[in-house]
Amino acid sequence: MFDKFRDECGVFGIYGHPEASKLAYLGLYALQHRGQESAGIASADGDHVRLVRQMGYVNEIFDEATLATLTGPIAIGHTRYSTAGESKLSNAQPILIDCVHGQVGICHNGNIVNATEVRDRLVRAGSIFQTNSDTEVVLHLYARSQAGSVEDALVESVTQLTGAFSFALITKDSMIAVRDPHGFRPLALGRLDDAWVVSSETCALDLIGATYVRDIEPGEVLIVGPHGLRSVKPFPKAQLSHCIFEHVYFARPDSEVFGQSVNEVRTSLGRVLARETGIDADVVVPIPDSGVCAAIGYSEESKIPLRMGLIRNHYVGRTFIEPTQSIRHFGVKVKLNPVKSILAGKRVVLIDDSLVRGTTSRKIVKMVRASGAAEVHLRISCPPTISPCFYGVDTPRRQELIGATHTLEEIRKYVAADTIGYLSLDGLLSSVNGQGSSYCTSCYTGQYPVAFPRDHNGYLQLSLKIDGRPQPLPEEEPETVG
Repeated sequence: MFDKFRDECGVFGIYGHPEASKLAYLGLYALQHRGQESAGIASADGDHVRLVRQMGYVNEIFDEATLATLTGPIAIGHTRYSTAGESKLSNAQPILIDCVHGQVGICHNGNIVNATEVRDRLVRAGSIFQTNSDTEVVLHLYARSQAGSVEDALVESVTQLTGAFSFALITKDSMIAVRDPHGFRPLALGRLDDAWVVSSETCALDLIGATYVRDIEPGEVLIVGPHGLRSVKPFPKAQLSHCIFEHVYFARPDSEVFGQSVNEVRTSLGRVLARETGIDADVVVPIPDSGVCAAIGYSEESKIPLRMGLIRNHYVGRTFIEPTQSIRHFGVKVKLNPVKSILAGKRVVLIDDSLVRGTTSRKIVKMVRASGAAEVHLRISCPPTISPCFYGVDTPRRQELIGATHTLEEIRKYVAADTIGYLSLDGLLSSVNGQGSSYCTSCYTGQYPVAFPRDHNGYLQLSLKIDGRPQPLPEEEPETVG
């Protein structure tokens, strides 16, 4: 219902714990925000790898009886939102195969940009694919490898890939973590007593009581097995390109990603936003939940009081039954409700973390006005989004990105705000502790750190070159009320 980039995926793995599958279940619970289409867990007991995966939320898929079938001290798990491959069970992860090297299961967060080329080569060589997920190419490369060991076969396979990938893999007696040499997507290493844990975010480590040790390094392959830990770095050194949108929106604020507190970065974004786009107002109101941290920073810097003028319904599921007759802005109203006593007669600064198409922002601004707000000033704690992402984030085509095709004044008029202000790119980069050079900002600049192996105008959802004419804004919904 909300006009946001869609979260990518979450991966979790644990080695050396008697309740590995239960802890993987809890880890996925903490990572549910990264993907809500499907989830799965694979476990290993030293002899076999077992797998359960289904469409739906983590708590809909797993119960005591299901987890009891996933025996063994090793487990990996995955929550999925599809960025490459359809949303269907065959594309759910982990993906498990049995080949000459034995059973292996894989979970993936990211997007392999040369997957189509690798897949075509494998198909010509006789491979038969069971999914249209980019992740499956890793398993075919692995199965065809002539390397003498599982570890060597895996290294040979992953070094043929380009793009964004944080993998957790499982064999009958090992867990393996892999991160691409650019470090696009996060992957943390933790310790729970004698067990080792890997996770997309540290919030999952917190839930199970594990201690954060370090990040899996960009370009690292970490093997955890019967003989302990072994780290290899088979990739050529590459430019660091951490996804800055992890800090803007994706990660939970109680996580640390890329060595920094998400909460602190987002609060800093709000402070800088207030310095860059400050305006006289009576109240700062976050658009929950993603705008809360930045709104706190904006309020602190501007000295304008923060009030929760929009209340989110946290019990809305993935679908709901709409009325037969159209209720204006029904989709937004079912998730957000304005507090009229806070908004009426006030000059309101609305804070959100991003604005993609502008459709939902328009509805929220109008809802706040209808509650009696005297003025509505929309502030966005990131720069205008002008380009799609191809490194594991589901984004619209360029011509659907309102920041790419319209001026600031056109956007202001469309969302019906009195004023609108975005955080500058310099302001964004200044909030990541001076580490801006290590981040990928392609969604704000159109400059991509990893080249596409084919004509990028036809690659996935990308349409970088448009005809230069303004694209039509989404049509207004009818005013009828049921």
